[in-house]
Parts: sequence; C-alpha cells; structure tokens
Amino acid sequence: MRIAIDGRNLASPTDGIGRFVHNAIRALAAQGADVAVYAPDVVSESYDIPPGVSVRSAGFKGPLARTFWGQSVLPSLARRDRVEALWGPSHRLPLFLDDHIARVVTIHDLVWLHAPETMRARTLIGERLLMKPALRRADIVVADSTATASALTAKFPWLKSRVRTVFPGTAMLPAPGDVSTLEPLGIARPYALFVGTLEPRKNLANLIRAYGLLPPGTRAGCDLVIVGGKGWKQTGLADLVHAGGLEANIKFTGFVDDGVLAALYANCLFLAMPSLYEGFGFPIVEAQSFGKPVLTSNTSSMPEVAGDNAVLVDPNDPAAIAAAFGRLCMDADLRNRIAGGARDNAGRFTWENHAKGMLQIFEEAIRQRRKTGA
Repeated sequence: MRIAIDGRNLASPTDGIGRFVHNAIRALAAQGADVAVYAPDVVSESYDIPPGVSVRSAGFKGPLARTFWGQSVLPSLARRDRVEALWGPSHRLPLFLDDHIARVVTIHDLVWLHAPETMRARTLIGERLLMKPALRRADIVVADSTATASALTAKFPWLKSRVRTVFPGTAMLPAPGDVSTLEPLGIARPYALFVGTLEPRKNLANLIRAYGLLPPGTRAGCDLVIVGGKGWKQTGLADLVHAGGLEANIKFTGFVDDGVLAALYANCLFLAMPSLYEGFGFPIVEAQSFGKPVLTSNTSSMPEVAGDNAVLVDPNDPAAIAAAFGRLCMDADLRNRIAGGARDNAGRFTWENHAKGMLQIFEEAIRQRRKTGA
C-alpha cells in the first residue's frame, strides 16, 4: 500500500498543521508504511523526514501558487507514481484525481462555520470554497474529534457514513528544566500558562479581562504567562494589559522552542485556555502530559479532549473565567484533584495510535475504490 501525502504545510516549522503532518509521517513510517510526501515548496529543515520516505518538492511559493500546485501538479505526480491512496491532511483534495486512487481528507475544525469572525479573510474564503469539494470527493473523511465529526455531519448530512474520528497524537517534548531555567523570560513567581498562536479564536482579550478582575492578592500569587507567536488582529492585547495595570503580572514570551516549552508546562500551576473554538486543542493534552490541571472552555472539542481533568467555563463570560482562574490559583487541593488523572487522559492521544487508525482508514478507502471498480 503506497500512500501519498500532501505536504504543503511542511514549509514552516511554526505551522501547527505542519507539525501535525510531520509527526503523522514519522508515525506512519514507524509502522512500516510506504509513504511518499509531495510538497509545493522546500520542506523545512526542522522536519526530519524518516529514511525510506520519499519527498518530492517544487518551487511553488505563496497561497495561490500552492493552490495551483494542489490542483494540477499533485494529482499528476500521484497518478505517475501509481499511489494507491492520497491523503489530504488539512482540508484539501484535488478536484480531479485518477479514479483508481483512493482519497482521504482530514478535517481539523470548522472555524469558518462556527467562528468565522476570528479568521483572516483569505483563509475564510479558501475554507468556504475548497473544503466542501474536498468532502464530496473523499472516500473517507477523518475528524480530529467526535465534536468535529458531529459538526461535519450536522452541516453536511450526506457525509454521515463516510466520517471517522482518529485522535491525533501530541509532541513528545524533551525533559523539562526546573523553574530557574525560566529566569531569562522574567518568570520568577508562580504562574498560569497560556500556549497558542496569538489570534482572535484563542480569546486572549477575555482571558486578560478575566485576569484583571482577580483581587490583587490573587494576582500577586499567580502571574499569567502567554506563550506563542504573533498571529493576526491581536495588536490591542498590550493596551488591555496597560489599561488594567497588569504589566507586572502578564508576560508575553513569543514563540519558544520545545525545551523551553517543556519547562513552562512542567513548572506552571495550570493551563488557561478558554478558547472560543478548537477542533482539538493540543496544549490541553500537552499540559496534562506533565500532570497539570486545565482551565478551558465548555464548547466544541475541549470538554472531550480534556476529560475529567479540567475546569470548564463559558469563554464569553470574563467573570466566569475569573472565578475559575482564581480558584485554581488559590486552591492547591483543587489543582491536585483535577490533575489526578491528567497523565492517563493524555495517554489516549499518541502518534502510534493515530498511525494505526489512519492505516486502517487507508485500507478501507482502497477497498472501497476497488469494490466500485474504479
């Protein structure tokens, strides 16, 4: 079984989907799968592609060029190399593909449907134009969570029999340093941690407002550390911090490498992630893998992913976020109770399990193609 993978997201080491695709490739290769990766541009050197995985890259740069590549060059290469299945790991499939090739697409979220105001206009247009055709052409559609699978079948009832759920794994972060290793970041007091790209969907404005509602004594015992690269439309966050007089308590680290990230998770009091919408929510599982409790939202996939090891809040209610935040800051017994099964919950989400699930899906899709006589 030869599997072709659309590697368009592998150009950037900070692309969350790129990291997903990279880990999936490694896990599939570890299972002995015959994998070929096709990329419109050079694959980032940060991604170590395993031996035995062939990579074909071109020189198509920019979103429009990548779209052209995905609809013309990619299907041509797949046909020439006689692959048995093509996997679009992020919402896209070619409009025209050899009838003998099974096609599988993974859908990570439906932000364009449930939180369109949080998206860039270009991304929103692309999702609206290209996701539905990919869904129609897929033999099997894979969702990252049952919440996303349910949202898909609610929006597109004709998909019901073709949707499967395969949980992704999470990155194996290195052994963490102690809290002293965080001093270069200006972190010297207990802290709650946010991890994610700084963009509207992450609800950072409400998180900062909620933090500002805490009594000064609570803030004195628990800073807020915000980790992640700049996304878009978040230029007002610094103004919110300044208006609340919170400069001494809220720290923005920017993007950090995995070693620093591990230390941040290991030494925090809890993860604070009251997003407006998540298709999965990797930081939830990453924090839990370090035995940490989580504050997250009662919407979309977050309750499903967090399990019983989280305090759930309405992300649109800063007062509710503040109340939960304050309890987790001040009550060590509560934190310990919630974190009791955190590592076990995180253990559900491994790349080995993801690869095994995807291999079953590729086999099913290939059988379906052969059965129809395509």
